[in-house]
Amino acid sequence: MLTIGERFRGPEPRRRMGDLVRGLLAPLPRKNCWTIAEHAGDAGPDGMQDLLNRVKWDDAAVRADVREFIGRQLGDVEAVLIIDETGDLKKGRHTVGVQRQYSGTAGKIENCQLAVHLVYATETAHAMLDTALYLPNLGATTRSAAPRLVSPSRCASLPSHSWQPG
Repeated sequence: MLTIGERFRGPEPRRRMGDLVRGLLAPLPRKNCWTIAEHAGDAGPDGMQDLLNRVKWDDAAVRADVREFIGRQLGDVEAVLIIDETGDLKKGRHTVGVQRQYSGTAGKIENCQLAVHLVYATETAHAMLDTALYLPNLGATTRSAAPRLVSPSRCASLPSHSWQPG
């Protein structure tokens, strides 16, 4: 938070972001606004949802700060960048980007959300630099329409949907 704290105006958004980061790093069985808010001691998810939906902050600048921090902490001339496409299996259809599609995680077509992760790895440590979600092309009329990659921070403003191809 010392690295990214200045990106959040006022003490409340800074505190909430700290709570969010701690919740994301905690060994919670499920990570959503409810569970992270409860982990932070809040009675409900409103504060976390407010941070993600209404508080103004520059997600690109935060990602740049995190990349710089990782470079300072893990900087290694032998480091490699790993690009990994991962399918997160989902039961419902209301999470942004969820649709029936091939998932390498499942090894078959499943209801899932696909993301591409960029990871910086050294012999002794690794850290995620960035993530982008595949979102279906909602205006497409054919199954072959390519999905688009979108930064997850933009997904808070995108509507959930139950889009199915074809």
